[in-house]
Amino acid sequence: MAEPMNILLVEPEALLRRTVVMTARSLNLGLVHEAASSDAALRMLRSRSYHGAVIAVDCLGSGGGRRYDLSLIDQLRFGDAGKQDIPIAIMADQATPELLNELRDRKISRVILKPFRAKVLLETIAGFGAPKPVAA
Repeated sequence: MAEPMNILLVEPEALLRRTVVMTARSLNLGLVHEAASSDAALRMLRSRSYHGAVIAVDCLGSGGGRRYDLSLIDQLRFGDAGKQDIPIAIMADQATPELLNELRDRKISRVILKPFRAKVLLETIAGFGAPKPVAA
């Protein structure tokens, strides 16, 4: 029997995390491991391998000074977490052209806009287990 898929969900809202975990379990999509913060996520990433991560990205500031906190993604892609190739999807309240450019540089596989339907998040999780395309 194949090893279950391990997915990391980084989301500060406990109710959303629990709903995703229970729904993914009931649909046999794998094991969704919860982290409420970037610090907790980094500790978890250092102790286990994951097939993918869904990370809530918070908007900081307002007006022209708005920016998204991509520090956890930077740790994964460029830092000492050593998970450069893990598929990552983010959850955000909006997708500005600036954010999309920053995400492209970080090889983000999907942006999920809040509020979202549970089906969208579950399809993303299922996609982490899809076979990778073979280069010709």
